Amino acid sequence: MIDDEILAGIEAVLMVSDSAVSAADLAAALGIDEDTVTSAIAALKADYDGDEQRRQRGFEIRRVSGGFRIFSRGDYHEIVSDFLTAGQSAKLSQAALETLAVIAYRQPISRPRIAAIRGVSVDGVIRTLLLRGLIVEAGKEATTSALLYATTAQFLDVLGLERLDDLPDIAPYLPEDADVDEFGAETAEVLGQDEAEMSRVDD
Repeated sequence: MIDDEILAGIEAVLMVSDSAVSAADLAAALGIDEDTVTSAIAALKADYDGDEQRRQRGFEIRRVSGGFRIFSRGDYHEIVSDFLTAGQSAKLSQAALETLAVIAYRQPISRPRIAAIRGVSVDGVIRTLLLRGLIVEAGKEATTSALLYATTAQFLDVLGLERLDDLPDIAPYLPEDADVDEFGAETAEVLGQDEAEMSRVDD
């Protein structure tokens, strides 16, 4: 049985954090070991999921980007999405989503390559994504010395993913026999599926 003070302490830290918190950081903050943190997280998740005697909570703990974070529960996506898109929320533009999709699925990738895939200049969008912390410079291309770009831990955090392998398969969003480079708007929809999460990011 995990002490209520430990459970409450973990909740308090996760509630005020704007990014995933690792088990090590939680352990250090509460003065406990990581195994106790893991057990406490499991207990909180079970409590939030509810059972015959207790109702399910509107939020849940997810393991993302090497740590833990509290998110609104996926079952209430439409409610949260409607609230966030009621006119006051800012989110990534279609152009930014498409560019982010290209980077996410083809990283590391250079700016000229991104522009070639999208068929338009991406200079402004790249700057926006860099400022939002969703992408980062990841070295230079060997043949051209062009800067390469890759997604960040914050990108995983915003989308609620543990690793890049958790990204949805793009195949269902592409026409049959299409070249994988022809991303277009369909691929942007892959990253835009969870608007409630992406709406945390300004355009």
